[in-house]
Amino acid sequence: MRSGTTFTQGLRHSVDDGRAGGPAWTVEAVRQVRYHVVSSDHLFALDNTALLDGCPDAPMRAGDRRLVVIDENVDKLYGGRIRDYFTYHRVAVTMLPLRADEPVKEWESVLRVVDAMNDFGIDRRREPVLAIGGGVLTDIVGFAASLYRRGTPYIRIPTTLIGLVDAGVGVKTGVNYGLGKNRLGTYAPATATFLDRTFLRSLAPRHISNGLAEIMKMALIRSEELFALLESWGAAVHADRLQGSTGELAAASDAIVAEAIHLMLEELQPNLWESHLERCVDYGHTFSPTVEMHALPELLHGEAVMIDMALTTALATLRGDLSEEQADRIYRVATALGLPVWNDVLADPALLEAALLDTVRHRDGHQRLPLPVGIGRHHFVNDVTPAELRAATELLRRKAAVTGHIPAGYARVSA
Repeated sequence: MRSGTTFTQGLRHSVDDGRAGGPAWTVEAVRQVRYHVVSSDHLFALDNTALLDGCPDAPMRAGDRRLVVIDENVDKLYGGRIRDYFTYHRVAVTMLPLRADEPVKEWESVLRVVDAMNDFGIDRRREPVLAIGGGVLTDIVGFAASLYRRGTPYIRIPTTLIGLVDAGVGVKTGVNYGLGKNRLGTYAPATATFLDRTFLRSLAPRHISNGLAEIMKMALIRSEELFALLESWGAAVHADRLQGSTGELAAASDAIVAEAIHLMLEELQPNLWESHLERCVDYGHTFSPTVEMHALPELLHGEAVMIDMALTTALATLRGDLSEEQADRIYRVATALGLPVWNDVLADPALLEAALLDTVRHRDGHQRLPLPVGIGRHHFVNDVTPAELRAATELLRRKAAVTGHIPAGYARVSA
């Protein structure tokens, strides 16, 4: 038996004192995390070298090879250009087009990526997998990469607005399981995320709205200035698909995207592993996982988040944390961004109560529900009752019916 050994910091040896039945050790370690978020429009222009040298931790050189997992829809639109880019820079690529939408965000999709990594014979130290697509695609690839050989590096190239401002800048991966949103997943930061807004040119307006919902989230809980930008410019940058076709639109789009990303990273960085459970970025994500999964395929993720925010806006109004005027501004901006504030799933009070109970289970026995206080501030509550939920739902139902805050194409409710 060793005795008198001096251990490095983080390892403690307890001698047998007769109570534990033998010696015991406690190990403490800290894993250094570093990842990069790099903006570079026209990423696959032949003369753009950002993908080659823009991330110091994942350089790419002539003679290298890469496995590229790409959303099959993105492949149809941009696959030729992407292949030409790698050919021009003499990087050998194997492309795996993958269907990637919410109904197939499941284990089988992860296995397809794992199989491709295995067939490729990937060098997990030097050959990061490239994931090109929306948030669903990058979540699937990130999850697969985190599992293969206990961790293979990957790079995200989001092609949707929600991927740029939300899914692409955090560290969580995951897929759905049963009716559980992202019930299987890991914390696995990508080595780098490259942000290229030119991909948004081909997005349907609804998918622009989908990403603007996550920007709206950050505005409501963190920044009245960002909300004012959305209020003044949201409809215009939406119509422009954030391409900056005029100087004013470019300035507005740049400010909106940069501020949303900065606020998100500011919240995530001190709490990447979610050891602290009061997370204001959970705003809009208390009821939305249940709403989204029960409404599939009717709702996109951001639409479900906006409906959650509309419901909690009504709840905050009833509690006196928001004035009716502020609530109306929120609903008006949501509508201007092409987002719904109601879905008939809300009409089932048992579903919302079950969603709140599920939240309590994974927030360590407390609701820890972020609610807006005015616009741009928040606090956390733990005392929302089923009766309050029903009252907030009824208030929102009346508001949606009377004011028509429901974009065309969504189910209407009766007054």
